[in-house]
Amino acid sequence: MNDSTTTATESTTTATAAPPAATAAADDGRAPGISRRRLLGTAGAAGAAGLALGGVAGAATHAAAAGEAPIALAAVGSASERFHTSGTGGHQAGITTPLQSCGHLIAFDLAAGDASTSRRRAAALMRRWSATAALLMAGKPTSSGDTGVALDAGPSSLTITFGFGRTFFDRTGLTARCPVELDPLPPFSSDRLDSRRSDGDLWVQLGANDSLVAFHALRAIQKDADDAARVRWQMNGFNRSPGATAKPMTTRNLMGQVDGTRNPKPSDQDFSRRIFVPAGGTPAWMAGGSYAVVRRIRMLLDDWERLSLTQQERVIGRRKSDGAPLTGGDETTGLALDKTGPDGKLVIPDNAHARISAPEQNGGAAMLRRPFSFHDGIAADGTPDAGLLFVCWQADPLKGFVPVQRKLDRGDALSPFIRHEASGLFAVPGGPAEGEYVGQRLLEA
Repeated sequence: MNDSTTTATESTTTATAAPPAATAAADDGRAPGISRRRLLGTAGAAGAAGLALGGVAGAATHAAAAGEAPIALAAVGSASERFHTSGTGGHQAGITTPLQSCGHLIAFDLAAGDASTSRRRAAALMRRWSATAALLMAGKPTSSGDTGVALDAGPSSLTITFGFGRTFFDRTGLTARCPVELDPLPPFSSDRLDSRRSDGDLWVQLGANDSLVAFHALRAIQKDADDAARVRWQMNGFNRSPGATAKPMTTRNLMGQVDGTRNPKPSDQDFSRRIFVPAGGTPAWMAGGSYAVVRRIRMLLDDWERLSLTQQERVIGRRKSDGAPLTGGDETTGLALDKTGPDGKLVIPDNAHARISAPEQNGGAAMLRRPFSFHDGIAADGTPDAGLLFVCWQADPLKGFVPVQRKLDRGDALSPFIRHEASGLFAVPGGPAEGEYVGQRLLEA
């Protein structure tokens, strides 16, 4: 966890026209499904008037089945993200998309087989997954065997993002095409990693602003894996729901801290250079892609909550009430790292989390952080099994995550209150153009 975290409400998702579904390969045997739009027919003027964002002409399936006038979706339900991009160099959804209120992270290992068989299975799986993702992100049911869990909802800003772990390349005979950026992360002294919940051949991130929509997508992805891949681990998370605050605000983590103030913004001049692999970069199949570091960070909440408010703020280096630096101003005010108090001591302590993780303290290292909180009940020791599903994006982990984590590892005041329990690093290729599937430029080159 560091100070350059993501803001859930910095931008507003706008609904877009639903993209055509990706075309599945003939060997997938999937028949096209009936879209929710076609099932309901035209919503008509009354329905259209109720669509605050206007992107998906959705309505309640129950009403349509009963012959009643369709009910227009609320703004949260109608908002959608595109699965396909306009061409080479675009990005998958779920990276710069504003934080959704619920999410699932899931890793798979390919089924055993020789490299040629594994590569063929992987290509077929990515075709299925891409076709399913395109349908679901447009607010449509899956092409076959849909569970009906999300029948009453629109896409709710659903995003499904796919990545490849280092072991994927060994299993598919593509070792020569594995990016150097996927070299294993260095060990850190604070790591308490569980190998069973780390790494994986394939990684999928799902996010939505409705829990049933997110679960529906999760089940579809799991079913599509069939016998080509098995689940290695799954983690479930959440964030504040859209509209829960009187005005857009940076989200808070489970420690109660405003968490997302220093995140890079797409409007920054060097944003793309820091976060995405450029066209013409290496490897070519990663153009428009990014590298995701995933960490399950347990928060020792009982210990943290024993601290006084003043102690908590000195650990972080920011006010708990509004996220402003202890040196004054508001949330967006820069850290006055050299400012001292009447006692001659630094106002922001030298081991404060905000100071140590600040880009100016790490040679400008930056990463786009997009986490979810998690709570998995009570651990065996009787304490909350809760914390942060840390996900950060960068063009090169050795220039983003690694230098910052090394610095934090050497003396962050927050370290006694957190524990890194799982880790993964994944290459997330650029978004597919119409007619393509994710990873096609890697698997079919």
